[in-house]
Amino acid sequence: QVTLVESGGGLVQPGGSLRLSCVASGPIYELYGMRWYRQASGKQREWVASVSMGGIPTYGDSVKGRFTISRDNDKNTVYLQMNNLTPEDTALYSCNVDVSELGKTQVREYWGQGTQVAVSS
Repeated sequence: QVTLVESGGGLVQPGGSLRLSCVASGPIYELYGMRWYRQASGKQREWVASVSMGGIPTYGDSVKGRFTISRDNDKNTVYLQMNNLTPEDTALYSCNVDVSELGKTQVREYWGQGTQVAVSS
């Protein structure tokens, strides 16, 4: 069973920065697309950013220019650098990864449990 574990969340003042990490572990053969989503209290889940196997990033409009997604394939890790945070960024941030597992032909999508980000003065 592949697991994803996020870290790096916390409380930060408006204008501050945080760096989230999501580490994949288990019987991994290959990691494909890696993504960050967020869900604020009482709202629907929102896609934040994606990074392809080759490292090509894409961003949601609400975070473009402030957030940077990256990946380290050797460490099976995806990062989200968040700068110039605002209270509207407060949410539970979860990673989502497409995984090819050892001994299996089908690519499967996995989710982490999430890490809470709170932006407040």
